Amino acid sequence: MLSRLLSNDYPRSRVLAVILVALLLALAFAPFLFPGVKALSVAAKILVFIVLVASFDLLLGYTGIVSFAQTMFFGIGAYGIAIASTRMGAGWPALLAGLAVALALSFVLSLAVGLFSLRVKAIFFAMITLAVATAFQTLASQLSDFTGGEDGLTFKMPEVLSPGFQLSDTPLLGVTLDGRLICYYLLFFCALFLLLALLRIVNSPFGRVLQAIRENEFRAEAIGYRVVVYRTTSSVLSALFATVAGAMLAVWLRYNGPDTSLSFEIMLDVLLIVVIGGMGTIYGAAVGAGIFVVAQSYLQDLLKLASDATAGLPWLSALLSPDRWLLWLGLLFVLSVYYFPTGVVGRLRALRLGHPK
Repeated sequence: MLSRLLSNDYPRSRVLAVILVALLLALAFAPFLFPGVKALSVAAKILVFIVLVASFDLLLGYTGIVSFAQTMFFGIGAYGIAIASTRMGAGWPALLAGLAVALALSFVLSLAVGLFSLRVKAIFFAMITLAVATAFQTLASQLSDFTGGEDGLTFKMPEVLSPGFQLSDTPLLGVTLDGRLICYYLLFFCALFLLLALLRIVNSPFGRVLQAIRENEFRAEAIGYRVVVYRTTSSVLSALFATVAGAMLAVWLRYNGPDTSLSFEIMLDVLLIVVIGGMGTIYGAAVGAGIFVVAQSYLQDLLKLASDATAGLPWLSALLSPDRWLLWLGLLFVLSVYYFPTGVVGRLRALRLGHPK
C-alpha cells in the first residue's frame, strides 16, 4: 500500500525518512501542536509552497526547463478564486467556477508559451517567460475594475470555511473547532494529494522520458521521443499544479493582490527552496519549503531574543538585530548550498549510498 502511494519512490535514507515523517506529522497536527494564529498561518503557507515548489521542480529538476512564469500561473489560480468569489458571492459554486476558469486559462497560456517558446534555447525561453510573467503582473495591477488593482480583492469563503463557523462548542485538546481549522485541513489534504500525484507523474514512463530529455535531449530525440511534445506537456502540467497552489493560497487568505501571488520575490523564494531541498526530488519541495518558510517566519523573532540576550555586548547585539534578518537568511542559504550542493535530499541520499558529495 505504501509503495503504491509513494509510486515506489522511497526516501532511500533513514534520516530523510525520519525528516519526512516528522514534517508530515507536524503539518497534520499543527493546529494542536503549535497553537496560535501565526503558527497556523505558517503551516498553511508551507502547504501552499510545497505544491508550488513541487510543480516548479517538475519543470526544472525533472525536465531541465528554466521558467520564470510559475508565479504567473500561481497568480492566475489565486485571482480565479478571488474574482469568482467577489462576483458570485461566497459559496462552493464560486470556488469551483473560479478554479475551473483559472485552470482553463493556465492550460491555454502554458500551451501557447510551450509551443512558441520551447523550441528556442534555454536562456531565451527563460527570458520569454520572465517577460510574460512581468506583463501579466502589470496587467493585473492596471485592471482595477476586474482585479482590484494594487489594492487587490477581499472576499468571503463558504460559511463552513469562515472563522465564524463553529463545528462544536466544545474545544478539542484546547483547540476551537471552527471554520479556520476546517480550511486548514482542506489545504492539508489537497497538498498531500497533489504531492502524491506529482510523485506518480515523475515515476511513470512519462517521467522517465522527461529525465532522459533533461540529461540529453538530442539522444532522446534520436531514439524516437518527440522532445517538444514532452516538454510542452511537462510545462502544462507544472502550470496546472501551480494554479491549484494559487487557489489554495486565496482560499486561506480570503484576499489576493499583485504582491500576494504575482511578485517576483515569490519566484525567488521558489528557486531558493528548490535549491535547498534538492532539484529533481519531489521530496525536496517538502523539506525545502518547511525549512525556508519557518526560517523566513521566525528568524526575526529568534534574532530579537539573541539581540536582547547579548545586550551587554553592543557590537554583537547590533549584529544580531532583527532588522538584519535578511542578511542572516542569506547567510543560511549560502551555508546550505555550500554544505548541501545537491540539496538536503540529495545530500542525505548520497550519504546513504556512501558518496559524501
